[in-house]
Amino acid sequence: MGEYVEANGTTIWTESRGEGPAVLLIAGLGDPAEAWQAQLDGLSDRYRVIAFDNRGAGRTPLPDGPMSVATMADDAAELLRGFRVDSAHVAGFSGGSAIAQELALRHPAAVRSLVLMGTWARADAYFTAMTRSWHWLVTEAPDERAMLEAFFLWIYSPRAHADGTVQRLIEESLAFPYPQSAAAFRRQLESFQQHDALDRLPGITAPTLVLAGEQDIATPPRLGRLVAGAIPGSCFEVLAGEAHQPLQESSDGFNARVHAFWHEVDSGTPPP
Repeated sequence: MGEYVEANGTTIWTESRGEGPAVLLIAGLGDPAEAWQAQLDGLSDRYRVIAFDNRGAGRTPLPDGPMSVATMADDAAELLRGFRVDSAHVAGFSGGSAIAQELALRHPAAVRSLVLMGTWARADAYFTAMTRSWHWLVTEAPDERAMLEAFFLWIYSPRAHADGTVQRLIEESLAFPYPQSAAAFRRQLESFQQHDALDRLPGITAPTLVLAGEQDIATPPRLGRLVAGAIPGSCFEVLAGEAHQPLQESSDGFNARVHAFWHEVDSGTPPP
């Protein structure tokens, strides 16, 4: 069951399941906590898994005033304090990976380890052009279905389009009772566009795993490689055949990989 938690001046919707080492999951652009459903279901037998709706997504309101990745990182840190979690394994996906970077930089004691999926640290010309197109996509598409059909071309693999996964996800999104407004989508997107942590990443001290989908066209492996190269001691892996969203498309494999990483961090030894 979910609940609202007061954190950093706003009311954040959260889902918490299971017992064990704490895991904080940070979703990306437009995604509510349900984007992590396969991890909430698949990892809560071993971990205390916490997911939440970022500002302006799902059930968490979009506050007035400026919005930034740093502010959302502070939201996450205060959310952990609200759950009386001193330190958590943190996994961030896409825009959530930008938030996770800032969380590790601004609140290092709160981050036991870091998993960055579909990540970047500084926008290049391609990334900038792509995200600019998303600004008008969300307002100019004929309807919400058309917007999702176009947007998901950037997010999911050809395999997921062919096997019906994307169509199922579109139907689930259309049925979700807390749709994100176009204004909230654009304000979140603006925050992520401005994210620039590349020169500060050497300050991250948490054990870090950077994952990139081989077929990811939104945040290609070259961007993740730059992130991993800037974080001391980090591990970089390219997931063969995957696009931007393996945590949904190939959840069993994704869950197994992050569990192996967290087990190694907690025990100092590879998993059995």
